[in-house]
Amino acid sequence: MFDIFMALEPLQMTALIIGAVLIGINKTAIPGLGVLPVVMLAMTFETQMSTGLQLGMLAMADIIAVSYYRRHADWKIVLRLLPWALAGLVIGSLLLNFVIPPGGNVMRRVIGSIVLALVVISFVHKRLKPDQIPSGKGFAAFFGILMGSTTQLANAAGPVSSIYLLAMKLPKDKYLGCCAWFFLILNWIKLPIFIAEGRITWSSFQLDLLMIPFLIAGGALGILLLRKLPQKIFEAVIQLLVVVAAVRLLW
Repeated sequence: MFDIFMALEPLQMTALIIGAVLIGINKTAIPGLGVLPVVMLAMTFETQMSTGLQLGMLAMADIIAVSYYRRHADWKIVLRLLPWALAGLVIGSLLLNFVIPPGGNVMRRVIGSIVLALVVISFVHKRLKPDQIPSGKGFAAFFGILMGSTTQLANAAGPVSSIYLLAMKLPKDKYLGCCAWFFLILNWIKLPIFIAEGRITWSSFQLDLLMIPFLIAGGALGILLLRKLPQKIFEAVIQLLVVVAAVRLLW
């Protein structure tokens, strides 16, 4: 197992370790941070392998997040989104098999464009009166399908979920509780799909196991950051990271 890690190039080792720490922070404190490891790993690993490596780490980090935020989820929101997200997984798989090359530049640009469009929508929502902001089944269906398809394409549903959950005006603990449970369910459903598609291999699984200490360190660091981060700054940081990550996906 260590031989596989030592066979990596120094830049790949660095990206993998930093990516694991960021994923840990992403799961326990700043969900919008999750797109940054997508970009880092896609730049240093073969595109198919990069998405498989990230999903393995995400699935393990989800357990850390749920163990800490298990009591804080708003299950009405989670259950409202899940059926649509599962439909989105199917759409994402169809796009990968028939339209978009897995992990390619076309896919990254499509996701980046969608996320930037949603940031604009979120910006407009904040300036509307509460009764003008959509929050019904259609709103949940749209975002649920988008979350499912983007997470299946490139594990990049973090910005989409951030926009939806911020629109729900949730406090930090419920926000993170919803993220923890929603993505635990979604990512563990994705695992057999990624294995069947060849995106998760025995080698990538071994590398993911070696990243567990860094995932735990990132999760702990995220919890410490969250305790010191006011709600307004918390939301502003997420929005900023969403925009930066989306622009990076475009270019």
